[in-house]
Amino acid sequence: MTGGGRESEGGEEEVRGARRIPGPRGAADDLDLASVPLPPLSAPGGTAPDEAVPEQSQPASAPESDAGEPERDLGPGPAAEAWPEADRGPDPDPWPEAEPADGHPRPAAPEGDPTAPAAESWPDPDREPEPADGTPEPPAPDPFVSSAPVVLPHQVLKALLGAWALSACSAEETAAVEDHLTGCAPCADEALRLRDAVGLLHTDGSLDLDPTLRTRVLDGCFGRRPARIPVPEWAAPYDAETARLDALLRDIGDSEWHAPVRLQWFEEERQVSRRTTVAGVIGHLMAVDGLLSAALGLDDPLDGGKTPLDPTERTETYWSATRRPPTRAVREPWRAQSHELIRTASFAGRNVAETSVSYGAFALPLQDAALDRAFECWVHGGDIADAVDYPYPAPSAAHLHRMIDLAARMLPAALAGRRSAGLAGPAKDLVAAGAPGRSLHLEIEGHGGGDWYIALDSPAAVGAPERAVAQVALDGVEFCRLVAGHISPVEAAAGQEGDREAIRDVLFAAASLSRL
Repeated sequence: MTGGGRESEGGEEEVRGARRIPGPRGAADDLDLASVPLPPLSAPGGTAPDEAVPEQSQPASAPESDAGEPERDLGPGPAAEAWPEADRGPDPDPWPEAEPADGHPRPAAPEGDPTAPAAESWPDPDREPEPADGTPEPPAPDPFVSSAPVVLPHQVLKALLGAWALSACSAEETAAVEDHLTGCAPCADEALRLRDAVGLLHTDGSLDLDPTLRTRVLDGCFGRRPARIPVPEWAAPYDAETARLDALLRDIGDSEWHAPVRLQWFEEERQVSRRTTVAGVIGHLMAVDGLLSAALGLDDPLDGGKTPLDPTERTETYWSATRRPPTRAVREPWRAQSHELIRTASFAGRNVAETSVSYGAFALPLQDAALDRAFECWVHGGDIADAVDYPYPAPSAAHLHRMIDLAARMLPAALAGRRSAGLAGPAKDLVAAGAPGRSLHLEIEGHGGGDWYIALDSPAAVGAPERAVAQVALDGVEFCRLVAGHISPVEAAAGQEGDREAIRDVLFAAASLSRL
């Protein structure tokens, strides 16, 4: 048996009162603290480091202190009475641990004694015993953590899809839902739809609907149940743009109908503008749409007969005939007129597409006139959106491409008109009608883009890549803003190459297509 770090020669020679190695330590809750005697407090004062340490001795009996309380035997260390009261070290632990079950005291190793065993030699009651070969045992698994997935019925998992899309499920529920989605196609489709819907809840993105949404919904509906009398393809842009503008007008308040709107366009070499209101813009659209109504045999909102055909004159006539400033009451007749135009064109069939619509100084087929009205509806819709601070994106790519194509087809005639007025350079290479002539390559990039070749010397000539003498690169929306007179020709071109005079003439001709 060992005691105090030295081997004993016999039970009768053991140091009396020496502590022994304790058994397993009891829980702290099992310790009756009230039954443990408190140790005496030491007298105030510091220790005397310069005082000599007396020789170690093993007294035959434990002497008593001046207070009559027996001193604890320190084992092989110095006797307790060798230390003055004022020079004692730190107080012992005021809450001594419970004595072992065998009743023997625990040995204390004096500090600085080389014969005392190291701290590691005393067994730690909280440490797990190591195997004989010295290899540590693997830690026991946590009884509260389970790696098995949560098993939930189908209906519960289906009800959790909304919370899963919002990332509001717990880790176990998320794992169960995602494991279920790998084997259930209906729930997987529903989960994808919910995740897409969650994307609309973010406030940092625009809540404005995709401009192609209406077309996609209609295509889906017509794919399941085709319309008995479909809207003609050439009237689809006008149908879409009037519907988008009507949605904007439905969202604004009564006071915003009187918000000031400045309409801009080009005349000859300069930009001009006219101030009106939101209601005044809708009245302008209704007055010019009356040209299409008259061509289809419908009622003209200006009571035709002596009404002028020029769009600017028609607008001035309508504004001057209005006794009071127009209000939101103008929305209903304008929308009813656009519905009637689309309905009549749908019932009339294909032959009506070539019906001529006179604009006074020029005329367009009905299919091109409807495309022109769609373009103006989008442009003025943007003017209204800017006035009331409303998001208003560009048309769909297919519709925008057709609008750009109409402007590109009108450029040769506009260029010839400016040449007749002395505003453009003279023709340099006249060719027979229908033959390829000197051309400008108009490259439209981005949304609704494409390539067009504009005949430079005669409207009857045909633009051809092999006769191109210049090239202009423009963004699709920027080109439309140029045609609408919202930006100057100098600011429009993003890239230019070739004949500078041809480039200037074409850009100014594009701006001259704008009007009130």
